[in-house]
Amino acid sequence: MQSFRTELENPLVERDIIELERKIKEFRDGKIPDEKFRSLRLARGVYGQRQPGVQMVRIKLPYGKMTTAQWKRIAGVSDKYSTGNLHLTTRQDIQIHFVSLDRTPELWSELEQDNITIREACGNTVRNITASDQAGIDPDELFDVTPYAHAAFEYFLRNPICQDMGRKFKIAFSSSEKDTALIYMHDVGVIPRVREINGKQQRGFKVVIGGGLGAQPILAHTTYEFLEEDLLIPYIESILRVFDRHGERTSRHKARMKFLIQKIGIDAFNELVEAEQKALAVHRYKVDLSKFDHPVLPAEGFEPGAVTIENPFKFELWKKTNLATQKQPGYYTVYIRVPLGNIHSETSRRLIEKLKPVIADDIRVTVNQGLQLRFVKPEHIEYVYSVLDAEKLAEPGFGSTADITACPGTDTCNLAISSSTGISAALSEVIEDEFPEFLENKEVTIKISGCMNSCGQHGMASIGFHGSSLKAKGQVVPALQVLIGGATLGSGNGRIADKVIKVPSKRGPDVIRSLFTDYKANAEQSESFNDFVYRKGERYFYEVLKPLTDLTTLQSEDFIDWGQEIKFNTAIGVGECAGVVIDLIATLLLEAEEKLEYAKEAFANKAWADSIYHSYAAFIHAAKALLLQQNIQCNTQTGIIRDFDKHFVQTGQFNGYVSFDELVLQINKNEPSEAFAASYQQQANDFVKQAEQFRELQTAEEKVIS
Repeated sequence: MQSFRTELENPLVERDIIELERKIKEFRDGKIPDEKFRSLRLARGVYGQRQPGVQMVRIKLPYGKMTTAQWKRIAGVSDKYSTGNLHLTTRQDIQIHFVSLDRTPELWSELEQDNITIREACGNTVRNITASDQAGIDPDELFDVTPYAHAAFEYFLRNPICQDMGRKFKIAFSSSEKDTALIYMHDVGVIPRVREINGKQQRGFKVVIGGGLGAQPILAHTTYEFLEEDLLIPYIESILRVFDRHGERTSRHKARMKFLIQKIGIDAFNELVEAEQKALAVHRYKVDLSKFDHPVLPAEGFEPGAVTIENPFKFELWKKTNLATQKQPGYYTVYIRVPLGNIHSETSRRLIEKLKPVIADDIRVTVNQGLQLRFVKPEHIEYVYSVLDAEKLAEPGFGSTADITACPGTDTCNLAISSSTGISAALSEVIEDEFPEFLENKEVTIKISGCMNSCGQHGMASIGFHGSSLKAKGQVVPALQVLIGGATLGSGNGRIADKVIKVPSKRGPDVIRSLFTDYKANAEQSESFNDFVYRKGERYFYEVLKPLTDLTTLQSEDFIDWGQEIKFNTAIGVGECAGVVIDLIATLLLEAEEKLEYAKEAFANKAWADSIYHSYAAFIHAAKALLLQQNIQCNTQTGIIRDFDKHFVQTGQFNGYVSFDELVLQINKNEPSEAFAASYQQQANDFVKQAEQFRELQTAEEKVIS
């Protein structure tokens, strides 16, 4: 592995990249265990693929925004290090696949030349912060949430409170009560609100917390109908502190924040959040709105020349479904329907070159894996359409029933059971050919995931599918679990889809045919599909689809998954989206030392709150190491604190301490001052040294006995 020289102005970023390169080398040399290294690379956006020896790199685009320069940079990086494909995700990221691990530091360095990061795009961190693609241009918005989403991104990136949580954490900002960012399925979600105080308008947010999809979807709880704008980021920090300390760390299936709230109740959770207030770095956080006031608009005077529209009917339908009026008079938004979220680098460069004169320098990746172009003038709409049409990207029906969301599934993911991309294309074809009226329907959504984890958001779709399997004739059949009835209701409310029935994957198109045919035959006048579903109920649709479950009529092709040529088998690997739990004692003690170094660095930079939190982490890592050496299970950080008192302090094994609980949880009883940061750091340093000595002594005694 060859070193490279970075040319970056930000020393924090440069250090990150150099550290990744060093850790890769140590891993290759056998100096870092696989479990520890996996956790480290995930927090740097490097994710193992289904195919051995290559990585998926996730590029973090806050609220999905990229400039044309950033888009061009990503395209070039994909050419150089990957396959040239850019995969747009439901979290408004861009993923590139089949990357060599050894080249990821260099790749990251090139991205950062245009201020693009991969830091904390995966792993047990605050993931990419999403927002409505209409933020800033929505005619219904009370104010633009973009500055607040960006401030949250900057505040929590590299923040010590959320670097190694028990599970990932997702935040979303909706632009209006329509809730197009789907906040009800997030750990924290907000919608802008305004109220009048003494004749003046005050900005704030409705806040919901504790939502999530996955195998066990849970709707978020409302904690504030109105929270002042300056209190939002401190409130999120309080939540993260509680989640970090009290969240599950052993069973990944119970480690999301929604399960912590389910376990202790929302009232108890809110009390824990309130108890964190004294320890916060700031109690109010004023967001700078000025740098978002002036979008970079296209230059005046561009003349595209004559444009010929070959299919006027398609063009008119495209305008109805892929065009939206902005709140800024005289401008339109253009939406691009990107099949399966995949767009090639060469296509990207051609679009950038031809569209740059007529669009704002602000392209958004949408939550349904499409692209959005802003500030298009009416006189340029035909030109934009012709450019997209030449690239086969002018299909009407953006955001419609036919615009199906799908995760990569078995194409690249370790956890996927069956194909989600192949069936997605087949379903779109059925809708466009047999039910074309649904090209204009934006109420009925179809979403597909390769497994139950809901990366394709099937759990909140009108019609959802997730990969599964069945057994028939002594063989395994690729299958789809069908879910019906999910919906976004607005104002932070949603409805989770019901599991109805499981069918062979190749019968997925027949599921759509059966459901839509039945709806057209039996719906009441003007009754929407979703209302029809709620009126009829889950059992009704079980009976409608039951004939598709007959396994006695399977043909040979039914045993082969979509897009495959060989018989199906459920080859599921080890998932990585949750990071890992590190149970190696020596590694934990090394991590404690590393946290102390971070604490010293933060203290030197007068970042008292950061220094204190790093010292806290050093306490926890060292205590966990000694507990694991005695085979004591460590589920949560609060459990570690309690168990260390029980097994070490109270038994007299660890001298010099009256209460480990009181020692460590000073963090909540003191404001983040210079004096406390210094004393707490020294106490953590003394504890780690004593823990290392204790372990050495115990190890020596074990060797004598053996």
